[in-house]
Parts: sequence; structure tokens; C-alpha cells
Amino acid sequence: MIKLDSIAQQMKEDDVMTAKDLRDIASTEYTFALPSAIRNQSARRVNPIYESTVDPAELAHYESVAGMWWDTRTVAKWLHKYNVVRVPYIRDAACLQFGRDSSQPDCLRDLRVLDIGCGGGVLCEPLAQLGAAVVGVDPARTAIGVAKRHALEAGITVDYRCDTIETLARAGEKFDVVLAMEVIEHVTHSADFLDRCAQLVRPGGLMILSTINRTWKSYAFAIVMGEFVLRLLPRGAHQWRRFVRPEEISSSLERNLFRVVDVSGVTMNLRSRLMQLSKDTSVNYLLTAGN
Repeated sequence: MIKLDSIAQQMKEDDVMTAKDLRDIASTEYTFALPSAIRNQSARRVNPIYESTVDPAELAHYESVAGMWWDTRTVAKWLHKYNVVRVPYIRDAACLQFGRDSSQPDCLRDLRVLDIGCGGGVLCEPLAQLGAAVVGVDPARTAIGVAKRHALEAGITVDYRCDTIETLARAGEKFDVVLAMEVIEHVTHSADFLDRCAQLVRPGGLMILSTINRTWKSYAFAIVMGEFVLRLLPRGAHQWRRFVRPEEISSSLERNLFRVVDVSGVTMNLRSRLMQLSKDTSVNYLLTAGN
């Protein structure tokens, strides 16, 4: 068993204040056994087999839970709740960029949208219903099967592909909007991942991401509270060191000649468990950049 404040001592020197703040909030002394997914995180390296940023361990995990994507009684329910925030955010950003009226039901008509790490298609379907030509890509074959089946049953057209963004980039594919929602914190190299994403955005297009900031607060809320106390996610779902700060994403995108136009926080009311946009980017946040 390991105490939370002892975990804080293992953080990098550039996060000294992070460790101190985390010890301060650990007065309750949550105690738990670290799952193997977290214990072994230091052993995870580049994926030479796939020659991509896909992490085989993460891929195996999402393959194993593929049947849960559309079951709101499971941990997947938070993704469905997140749609209340991220679908309007994506819609409004795209409409602003391309001169569309966001109040129109088909406001994304003819825009080519790529959803990276689409899973079971929870985000793809509502975007397709707004008129977008959506391509959903995911290396998890079982998840893609679930997505295709659900879209067929719902009568919604989405181009689902079991593939990687590296393959799409090599093929020279381009999109008006590229989405990486809750993905970058699961890849092996975030900078390489962003480089590939940037290659897929056509001139004048947008890249929109959602992820978790690397702060003491994100450790406390996203991991300790989210996984061990409230159990909104399975234990080991996230690795704190893989969380990415907004300025790190901005730096990578600027090297690819992108300009960040918005960073918005996303918070959850712990009483109602409803998600909402916020000025607080210390845990979850959404980021939009254009080229």
C-alpha cells in the first residue's frame, strides 16, 4: 500500500510546487494499492512495432472495454455527458472559422471532420447529424466494429476506419477540422502526435483538442477523485506524467505554423456531476488552433 503524499515525492523537480500542493491536500491520506497499469508506466516506451504514437497497452485496454461505449450505465457515461460541452464547442469553433450560422441544424454541412481515437463513435454521430462528413479513426478494431454497428442502427453516415493517423498522413489526407478529444494523454509521444495531427489539417482549417492539464490539481481530481474516490473512471485509466499543459501543446503547434485561438477549461459540478465550460484550465481543458 502507498500513501498519496509519498507519490507526490516522486514527481519531477520542475514540479516541486506541485508536489508540495499535493501533500497539502493529502491530509485525508487516501491510501490505495497502485494498479499494474500505473506501476509499469515507466516501462512504456516508443512503439517500434506500429512505428506510431499508439501505445499497445492503451490499445489493449480500449479493446477490452469496447462493448461499453454506448452503455451509459458504465464508466462511458462521462463521455456522453462531455458531449453536452464538446459538441457545441466544436460546432461554434468550426462555424466561426468557416463563416457558418451555428443555429442552423446542418451548420457543418460539407465540412470534412476527422475524429482521432473515435472509439465507439460517441462524438462522431452528433457531428455527422450537424451535416459534417465525419471520418472516425481508431486502431482498436473492436471499437470500430461497435461504432459501425451503432451508426448503422441509428441510420447515421460516418466513415469509420481501423487505422492510425500516421497512415492517413502518409496518404496525404486533409481535413477541415481535426479532433483529438481525450487522446493525447494516452499516446507515447505527444509532440510527435501533434506533428502528425498538424499534417492532416488543410490550409485554413482547425485543430481542436481536449485533454488534462499536468498540475497538482489534476492529479488530485482526475486521478485520486475521478478514479479512486468517485470511481468515474477505472483505476489506472490515466498516467499523470502523460498529462499535457496548454503551453506545451501551443509550443508544438506553433512549430507547425498553427496559432492557438482559444483555451477553455471544463469543470464538473461534483454535486450534479454536470460538465460545463469554465475559465479554470487546471484540470480539463479544450484548445482550438488554426493554421
